[in-house]
Amino acid sequence: MVDAVKTWLPWQDPDSFLGGLPAGFDPEYYVGGDRPDSLDSVEFYVPNYMGSSDVVEVIRDMPALKVVQTQTAGFENLLPHLRDEVTLCNARGVHDASTAELAVGLILATYRRLPRAVRNQERGEWPSSYRELDDSLADRTVLILGYGSIGEALERRLDGFECDVIRVARRAREGVHPTTDLPTLLPRADVVVLLTPATDETRGMVDAKFLAQLKDGALLVNVARGVVVDTDALLAELTTERIHAALDVTDPEPLPAGHPLWSAPNVLINPHRGGASTAFEPRVARLVRAQLERYAKGEPLINIVAGPPR
Repeated sequence: MVDAVKTWLPWQDPDSFLGGLPAGFDPEYYVGGDRPDSLDSVEFYVPNYMGSSDVVEVIRDMPALKVVQTQTAGFENLLPHLRDEVTLCNARGVHDASTAELAVGLILATYRRLPRAVRNQERGEWPSSYRELDDSLADRTVLILGYGSIGEALERRLDGFECDVIRVARRAREGVHPTTDLPTLLPRADVVVLLTPATDETRGMVDAKFLAQLKDGALLVNVARGVVVDTDALLAELTTERIHAALDVTDPEPLPAGHPLWSAPNVLINPHRGGASTAFEPRVARLVRAQLERYAKGEPLINIVAGPPR
């Protein structure tokens, strides 16, 4: 009789969460802290979503580990802990809906000055009139930098807002510009949405030179990773009130109390909530169950981002 595959999962009732745990797995609950006695026999591991550092660091101490399936699209924090023979799969597609919705929300909140409305409500104030018109997304140009599955989801949601979309990715493909075209594209954009992963190539790519190419009044929306943006360069631009920013992520993160970004003009800060919506759980459940079924049947896994094919 073949032994069941020892699997660490971050759900106390995986059968209920996954809509039925595939046969052939021996699940154990782990979300950090004290390690179960089965550490040496874990073969398939799903780290807790946005968990503490120990849910990642434990990977180094799993001698039988073959597969790590994340619940996030980003995976750079796991790479230093992986052995060459461990296959890493990310959660590409799971956060498309949530992150795309948030990007639209940040654009609209900024354009329609919703933070000001919240402050007025807290003070119980109804201004008699506004001298200026709110900005509209209609007739604007939105540049999506890092055009992948989330970018596609964002464009679908922008359809109907009567705006134009420019697609940019690392390499050119049909309908998508390469990043080398940015110097000619950035001056055209009213909104730039960052969806790039955090890599050596993208770290700090939104620097003073990048920001200087944006038109006056442009809006930078970061729903990618904080390190993609040079914080000092962004602060310099925000201080002049030449551009606006809406940030779901920052560098550093968490943003410490007293950091100048908190009080900078023209910025809306959201505490890294891009994937945290009710759309997340059903999508991650479908992905993890599908991966477990593939693994049990010896079928190729999807979303492999590091390590050998499985």
